[in-house]
Amino acid sequence: MTLATIDLAILAIYAVAIFALAQWVSRDKGGHKKNSTDYFLASKALPWWAIGASLIAANISAEQIIGMSGSGYAIGLAIASYEWMAALTLLIVGKFFLPIFLKNGIVTMPQFLEQRYGSSVRTLMALFWLALYVFVNLTSILWLGSIAVHTVTGMDQMWALVAIGVFALAYQLWGGLKAVALTDIVQVTLLVLGGLIIVFLSLNKIGDGGGVVAGFNQLTTKFPEHFHMILDKASPHYKELPGLSVLFGGLWVMNVSYWGFNQYIIQRALGAKDLPEAQKGIAFAAYLKLLMPVIVVIPGLAALILAPNLAKPDQAYPEMMKLLPPGLLGLVFAALVAAIVASLAAKINSIATIFTLDLYAKAKPGSSEQHLVLVGRITAVLAVIVGILTAKPLLGAADQVFQLIQEYTGFFTPGIVVIFMLGLFWKRATTASALVATAGSVILSLALKFALPDMPFMNRVGLVFVLALVAAVIVSLVFPQKKEVNVVSLEGVSYQTKTTFNIAGLGVILILIALYATWW
Repeated sequence: MTLATIDLAILAIYAVAIFALAQWVSRDKGGHKKNSTDYFLASKALPWWAIGASLIAANISAEQIIGMSGSGYAIGLAIASYEWMAALTLLIVGKFFLPIFLKNGIVTMPQFLEQRYGSSVRTLMALFWLALYVFVNLTSILWLGSIAVHTVTGMDQMWALVAIGVFALAYQLWGGLKAVALTDIVQVTLLVLGGLIIVFLSLNKIGDGGGVVAGFNQLTTKFPEHFHMILDKASPHYKELPGLSVLFGGLWVMNVSYWGFNQYIIQRALGAKDLPEAQKGIAFAAYLKLLMPVIVVIPGLAALILAPNLAKPDQAYPEMMKLLPPGLLGLVFAALVAAIVASLAAKINSIATIFTLDLYAKAKPGSSEQHLVLVGRITAVLAVIVGILTAKPLLGAADQVFQLIQEYTGFFTPGIVVIFMLGLFWKRATTASALVATAGSVILSLALKFALPDMPFMNRVGLVFVLALVAAVIVSLVFPQKKEVNVVSLEGVSYQTKTTFNIAGLGVILILIALYATWW
């Protein structure tokens, strides 16, 4: 497949426009030079629509679009639980976590851990998150994005990988979080529009003149096994999505970790001008999450009929793009590139934030604000170079990259959720308990993976969470903190939310009930 002249023109217009917009919205005004708050937290002035759009843009990238379409092709609609349960998780984050973070002036997640447990926990988790963001998140977006660019344009995949990394870096390097967040509304609009076009054309083709509804009915008739949200043990994919665990088990641990304590996600909400604005942005993001399976899973389902003999499931979305005529192909391809670039920029900015504020600034106290911004930019460049060099060796042989990412991230998420939840809501949690939960999460996960290889990883995540929680509580009780722990202040924190947030939350819950009742 090759891009026509009009497609190339649309892609070029997008690239120039989004780069120019990023520089314009983040320009220095009145001779004011960026300080660390400007660069890493967008001057704490983000409006709700930018927060909501940026949350989704940071989240939805090649790993979601390519990866979840591939899982839709292989597994079915059940993979949508990652998206739909995330909508509910976002409401919990907005109501119970954000009030504490914003009241205590939290800028980074490692900073919170130091404030609660001490510098050793902050340093340990900062190093962990840097490794995770560079070697898992950054590499997966680069690799899956390069697959899409190669499939659509025929460009050599390694050159595609380099081009994506360099553009994402240049796009956010000068402006920081403000450049990312304030342009993400454009990125998300393109993503939704492009995704809906593919869904419409693929279902319309399957419907053979009967339209989109007829096409969807064809899919449900020919592949009924692909339309069960809760898989039973007879399913060959039960190990990946083990039944009720997606509603009551390990998926909650993964979602709470990702949406509540993940720097490149929560950083958008921390950049809000106040709590109500952050909560409105969270609610907006929750509704966008409800829409995402339509955009990222249905193309994979459509490929069951339109491309039934794929070598790998992750080829499903790029194959569906081949249905597009010139012009529309350029628009949808620009949408895909937008998602890749926006998510990459989010990861790059958060890598720079954690390294600069949690490691460098601690090691070099007294550094000027402008020097910290420079260090952040240098860190961003180095992170992209490492990601480009390691993407193929780490992920080149993977079949379903999305599932691979979930499983190996699951080694760490139980411990993360334990230390944050205890840190937020239990005064007696100690530094030793945090270190035990963190190390225990990895050790127990590895032990269970080798001792019980047939255990679904989602069940393993849930079990390790319970064991790490029990261990942390016991350590805290048996070995109380000798020095006073800097307990996070809950004074003045209110969990009351505005009427608009409550109505939005009720709407999300009712929609989820309807979805699961329909495709249980």
